[in-house]
Amino acid sequence: MKNINNQFKNIILHIPHSAVNIPLKEGFVATEGVINAEMLKLTDWYTDDLFLHEEIVQIVAPFSRLFCDVERFPDDKVEIMAKYGMGMLYTRLDDGSPLRVINSILREKVKKEYYDPHHDRITQEVEKQLERFNSCLIIDCHSFSSKPFLRDMDKEEPRPDICIGTDSFHTPQVLIDIAKKYFEKNGLNCKVNTPYSGTMVPLRYYKKDKRVQSIMIEVNRDLYLVPGTNEKNENYDAIKNILSGFIDELINGSDIEEAYK
Repeated sequence: MKNINNQFKNIILHIPHSAVNIPLKEGFVATEGVINAEMLKLTDWYTDDLFLHEEIVQIVAPFSRLFCDVERFPDDKVEIMAKYGMGMLYTRLDDGSPLRVINSILREKVKKEYYDPHHDRITQEVEKQLERFNSCLIIDCHSFSSKPFLRDMDKEEPRPDICIGTDSFHTPQVLIDIAKKYFEKNGLNCKVNTPYSGTMVPLRYYKKDKRVQSIMIEVNRDLYLVPGTNEKNENYDAIKNILSGFIDELINGSDIEEAYK
């Protein structure tokens, strides 16, 4: 068997939805109170801290997903959530009410000044990892509500503690097995691609280069927040330690060979 213990050391942590900053208010029609309520609902609170690891590069989107969602495809024709007004630039709230009016000039401005630079950062970091190690693993770091949103396509309940998102081209089965085994060993139930599926891969490499591997880890917010709030609960540090331990598993190669058996 090939040496696989070095396979997962070239890691990038992608944090797309932890920020609450709206750097450009142009086009927003919802009131500040409505925007703040939607922010509370949709933000992946503290994922920049929950997934923080001193040995790993972390790329954090510095603006709210309500302003620009870097996880969406920039072309609304291929972005499934665009039909709900939640493509790269959100125009509607989860309940379908108006959030923002977008014209072509504003869309291009936000894409050029915010969306593209963020993706350039990811692409450049992946390129550096490939040049150095000939491989790269992106961990796409999220949290999710214990209750489905109105616009969610998967409304099944109860929801798991951990959702593992995959891509058929970029997520090897061994990585899925490692993640499931690790989180279940720590007392958390997992589902794969439920309630959310997919994982971040820069468009330059998407479906083109298997050296770029990716897995999405989503944490049920009830594990670390007081339900309905962004207040940390008493389990916050324990959940953070579990997530850090998962990254350590990948860095150290623990259980990787066992997952191949």
